[in-house]
Amino acid sequence: MIMTNLKDLQLNELEELLTGMGEPKFRAKQIFAWLYKGISDFDEMNNLPLSLRKKLWEEGLSPGTMEPEQVQVSKLDGTRKYLFRLGDGNAVESVFMRYKYGNTVCVSSQAGCRMSCRFCASGIDGLCRNLTAGEIAEQIIAAERDTGERVNHVVVMGTGEPFDNYENLSRFIKIINDKAGKNLGMRNITVSTCGLVPMIGQFAKDFPQVNLAISLHAPNDEIRSGMMPVNGKYPLKELIGACRRYTETTSRRITFEYTLVRGVNDLPEHAMQLAELLKGMLCHVNLIPLNKVKETGFDTTPKEEAEKFQALLEARNIPSTIRRELGDDIDGACGQLRLKGKK
Repeated sequence: MIMTNLKDLQLNELEELLTGMGEPKFRAKQIFAWLYKGISDFDEMNNLPLSLRKKLWEEGLSPGTMEPEQVQVSKLDGTRKYLFRLGDGNAVESVFMRYKYGNTVCVSSQAGCRMSCRFCASGIDGLCRNLTAGEIAEQIIAAERDTGERVNHVVVMGTGEPFDNYENLSRFIKIINDKAGKNLGMRNITVSTCGLVPMIGQFAKDFPQVNLAISLHAPNDEIRSGMMPVNGKYPLKELIGACRRYTETTSRRITFEYTLVRGVNDLPEHAMQLAELLKGMLCHVNLIPLNKVKETGFDTTPKEEAEKFQALLEARNIPSTIRRELGDDIDGACGQLRLKGKK
């Protein structure tokens, strides 16, 4: 029997489902709340009649529980990396990280990725399929169930291109924001895109309070096209133009993710080109030390060179930070654990 994952449903859809089964509408709100408290079985929903709990299973409904097939735990900082095996055999991964301001989970939006960024492990085997809204949400709940700690922030920066799965991304955001369930504030959600330009304007319209991050990784078209095939379709002029319109429309700051790759995009002239590219924009540059992946052939920029790069940006009034490296002793890069799991 093909099961219906209740985590794929928004509250109003769950209400329609329950009333269609002859149940009172308020039962949907009870079930919705339970789904985001970490329960793994309908029998744990102890304020529901036993007859309803039995009926949910009989109707082919599921709480959408995913248990990790593998968990890697960093001995350095407690970062936890999860590999989940889906019902169809595909694998996805997520990461639980502790910060001073709270706990963050980085979730995947697709099994695989078709963007084929050269430095990233996620796209090595291409795109298998999109994740449903419930499969994205369950990565958060599974991390909370495993750690016993509340997740305060979510970043959609794991395997996959979120804007390539926009319908399910949108449903996911609405579901975890719902006060009846996870109740995660819009400003505590960040979505990262490699730069699908038409979707940036749509995202600004649909979710003006959700944080937007752009995977930039290069200061000019020549380097970016060599690292990220998407730049052939949406070159920097179009991408940066869309980003400027986004900040004007939403009055929200954009974060530009910039992975430093030794000898490729980390030279002083690259820092100066980047500062010129972003001049006058409401933005922040997140410099990311490359998490080395053997299959890509790229190497990491030394710490002192990264600091020089940052200093050049700051001197030109471009706010920037060098991202704190978490889970450095485990397969922390997007797609690494999933890639190993397929071998």
